[in-house]
Amino acid sequence: MREWWRDAVIYQIYPRSYQDTTGNGVGDLPGITQRLKHVADLGADGVWLSPIFTSPQKDMGYDVSDYTDIDPLFGTLDDFDAMIAEAHRLGLKVITDQVLSHTSDQHPWFKESRTSRDNPKADWYVWADPLPDGSPPTNWHSHFGGPAWEFDAQRGQYYLHNFLIQQPDLNFHNPDVIEAILETCKFWLDRGLDGFRLDTVNYYFHDQQLRSNPAAQAKPQVMATDLYGMQDNIYNKTRPENIAFLQKLRALCDQYDDIMMVGEVGEGGNKATRIMGEYTAGTDRLHMAYSFAMLGPDFTPDHLRSCVEGFRRGAPDGHPYWSFSNHDVFRHITRWEEHAVDEDTFARLTCAMLMSFDGTIGIYQGEELGLTETELLFEELTDPPALRFWPAVKGRDGCRTPMVWEKDAPNAGFSDAKPWLPVKAPQAAKAVDTHGEGSILAFYKDMIAFRKSTTALRNGASTFLNVPDPILAHTRATDDGQITCVFNMSTEDQSLAVKGDASLSGPHHAVLADGTLSLPGNGFAFLSHTSPITLTT
Repeated sequence: MREWWRDAVIYQIYPRSYQDTTGNGVGDLPGITQRLKHVADLGADGVWLSPIFTSPQKDMGYDVSDYTDIDPLFGTLDDFDAMIAEAHRLGLKVITDQVLSHTSDQHPWFKESRTSRDNPKADWYVWADPLPDGSPPTNWHSHFGGPAWEFDAQRGQYYLHNFLIQQPDLNFHNPDVIEAILETCKFWLDRGLDGFRLDTVNYYFHDQQLRSNPAAQAKPQVMATDLYGMQDNIYNKTRPENIAFLQKLRALCDQYDDIMMVGEVGEGGNKATRIMGEYTAGTDRLHMAYSFAMLGPDFTPDHLRSCVEGFRRGAPDGHPYWSFSNHDVFRHITRWEEHAVDEDTFARLTCAMLMSFDGTIGIYQGEELGLTETELLFEELTDPPALRFWPAVKGRDGCRTPMVWEKDAPNAGFSDAKPWLPVKAPQAAKAVDTHGEGSILAFYKDMIAFRKSTTALRNGASTFLNVPDPILAHTRATDDGQITCVFNMSTEDQSLAVKGDASLSGPHHAVLADGTLSLPGNGFAFLSHTSPITLTT
């Protein structure tokens, strides 16, 4: 039996920004439950919830202070159970964001760990003495600026934090830590959860010898918040011990029915492909993995083709998870706007393209409405990197603004109170209630339905065709048939000669007549055929 996640469309919900039911301006679990029908009607197979666990919210829930409870901001365990029950009633699976590499500094484990060097949890976090001159133990960088080490006067040692100072890293070399983490995961599986999205999955272990990283050999790309690119990060993450932990976590998941784990690999380029291959090899590690390969500025046929083909070469028995937007990057309609004829036409193109890929597909809330990045003033920001490095860094708030439900309602129907991030006019104008027949939302529904009803799009292997820029074309084939997916990634009209017996199928923005496929700017087509075809310019 084919697992549910292999050709699934998973809808990411950012809980703070989905639906507020308590009038505090922050989304909550009852709000998600109330709006799950929207996800089911879209045709998605499951939802991924960004963190909902108890947290001081220094990094919007990615700083967990209790792994086995719901943050009161979002509701209660009963609210969680009700949400799971409603999702399952609607035929939706639910996975949650598990932030296992680090905790909040307010977690009881860390509070105890920092009190002395000999308490029961003294070795649960990564502690190290200063160098003789008082400087940090290694040259490792934090993703949020500055060194990855913070001196703690109480212990007289530094602790490791790959992200905020308030997010100390757990010491996965301690078997007691692993046992405790596995118990927290078991807690949620016992409550009916269908799987995990594992945040920063290659950050669990560090080099026990505390060796400093060498300088990057390739030309570094330096950002205001992130000096990682100036180092070859071989000692602070992606350590070989990670594999054994993933095997333990997989063994736990395999005790339950049809559980899925998808890992976020914090790396880029060929290195990301190699890691994804290692982490998904065989049947005892991750079910699938993704990187930021398609979440960056590159929007060219060569780049997208290299992402898909590179994964297949580097992870031949792995399974990919593709998405164009999420809570950490600019929304793709804005990020790639220079390639767009207009926002709506481009939204249709990118939806069709994403749904054509082999693997699991991720949609970020609001993407189905064609939402663009929200432009925010400094005084409206909440994201730590943006607050620290503005204006060089815009931060992640612009993609996290609330979901828009009703165009003319206060805050577009998200909340009766002032929302935690503002709802602005360009986003409200694309609210769900403005989407009728022929809208972006209707197109997403049609495209997902077409993907589900077409065996080749669900199960077929991809073979890319050698056509010149700006065309991306690939064929998905099974024993039941073949479909060739053709996309014009430019704003200019393009045409291709089609040799062979083919016909237009499903949603399209193209004309096929007399052996010529005419694609307007941002046009696309799905060509059904039973024998091979060729495309030439």
